[in-house]
Amino acid sequence: MSNRVVLAYSGGLDTSVAIGWIANETGKEVVAVAADVGQGGEDLEVIRQRALDCGAVEAVVADVRDEYADEFCLPALQTNALYMGRYPLVSALSRPLIVKHLVQAAKYHGADTVAHGCTGKGNDQVRFEVGIGALAPDLTCIAPVRDSGMTRDKAIAFAEERGLQIDVTKKSPYSIDQNVWGRAVETGFLEDPWNGPIEDVYSYTQAPGTSSGPDELVLTFTNGVPTAIDGRPVTVLQAIEELNTRAGAQGFGRLDMIEDRLVGIKSREVYEAPGALALIAAHTELEDLTMERDLRRFKRSVEQRWTELVYDGLWFSPLKRALDEFVKESQQHVSGEIRLTLHHGNCTVTGRRSDASLYDYDLATYDEGDTFDQSLAKGFVELWGLPSKIAARRDLRAQGATPDPRLSP
Repeated sequence: MSNRVVLAYSGGLDTSVAIGWIANETGKEVVAVAADVGQGGEDLEVIRQRALDCGAVEAVVADVRDEYADEFCLPALQTNALYMGRYPLVSALSRPLIVKHLVQAAKYHGADTVAHGCTGKGNDQVRFEVGIGALAPDLTCIAPVRDSGMTRDKAIAFAEERGLQIDVTKKSPYSIDQNVWGRAVETGFLEDPWNGPIEDVYSYTQAPGTSSGPDELVLTFTNGVPTAIDGRPVTVLQAIEELNTRAGAQGFGRLDMIEDRLVGIKSREVYEAPGALALIAAHTELEDLTMERDLRRFKRSVEQRWTELVYDGLWFSPLKRALDEFVKESQQHVSGEIRLTLHHGNCTVTGRRSDASLYDYDLATYDEGDTFDQSLAKGFVELWGLPSKIAARRDLRAQGATPDPRLSP
C-alpha cells in the first residue's frame, strides 16, 4: 500500500488545511499539485512554498497555460460550446486538465490516492472523481471538505491550532474561480437572484460605456484555429489573452444567469468571459459562411451534446472522444477572416470573408448578374411540399370532409 496522497492544491485556505487534515486522518504524506491555467493572482512559487510550509512533503507547480489553450479551450471554441446557450464552460474546461496532471503526479510519486477540495454541492467533485476514474481506475479519491464537513470556521481553527501560515483575515464575500478562458463568481449576496451584480464583482471587464471609443479588429482562422489578429500571427493562448484585454475593456463578456447544476440544484452564477465569447462569436459566423447547410445543422446538435458532456464531467468518455473527431473533421474548411467591432458591452460581427466561402454573390443577388434560375423553383416547391399535401388529403378523408382538389398530388 502506498504511503502518499496527491492533492489538487490551489493555495487557498481549504486546500492548505487539507494537507494537515489528510496527514492526520490517513497517516500518509501529501504531495501538492498546483496548475497555472492563466488564473493570475499569486506567483506559483509562493503557492508552492505555502504547500511545503503547511506540511506537504513535495509541491509540484506546472505552467500549463499553452496546453490548456491548445488542448481544452480550442476544442471548446471549435464546438462553439455554450452550456444552456450562454456559459462558455469556464470551470468545466480546466478540471480535466488538472485531473490529467494529478494522475501523472500520482503515478510519478507512487501515490494510491488523489484528494481535492470540492464541496458536496457543486459540479467539480464529479469532474475530478469521474475524470480520475476514467484515467486511473485503480486510484482512490478523497474530499476532505465534503467528507469531513469542514466549514470555514473549522478550517481557520485547524490552521491556527497547528500554526499554519495562512492569511485568513481577508475574507472575500464571493467564491471565485478563474482562468484564461473566463471568470466565475458566486455566493455572498449573489445567492439571492433578485440582487443585481455590483461593479466590484467584475475583474476581467470594465463597465460598458466607459471606453473612449469602439475597437475594431480582424480575426483570422485557419481550419477553425485562430491564427492572427489584425494580421499579426498569434498562438491560441495569445488570441484568448488579447481578446480578454480588448473585449474586456469594452465591457463585453458579462453573464448573469441561473444555471442547472449537475447535482440537481439551480445556482446563480455571474461570469466574465470576454475573450472566449468574442472568439466563439467570430468562429460561429465563419462556420455559417464556409460550412455546408446539413453539416452545419447537424453540428449544432453535436455542439449541445458535447457541451453537456464536458459540463457533466465526462471529458474522457467514449462519446466525447467520438464527438471530438466529428468536430475536428468539420473544421477543414473553416478558414478566413472575421471583422469584429467591440463597443458599449457588445461584440458585433461587421465583416466576413474566406477563400472557402459558400456564399455565391451571383446566386444571392437580386440585381443584374443574377445566375439563379428561378424557373426551377416552382417544381422544387411542388415536390418539396408533396408529402405534406398527401398527408393533409388523408386527414381530410379521415374527417369525412371533401378534399380540396388543389390538394391532389
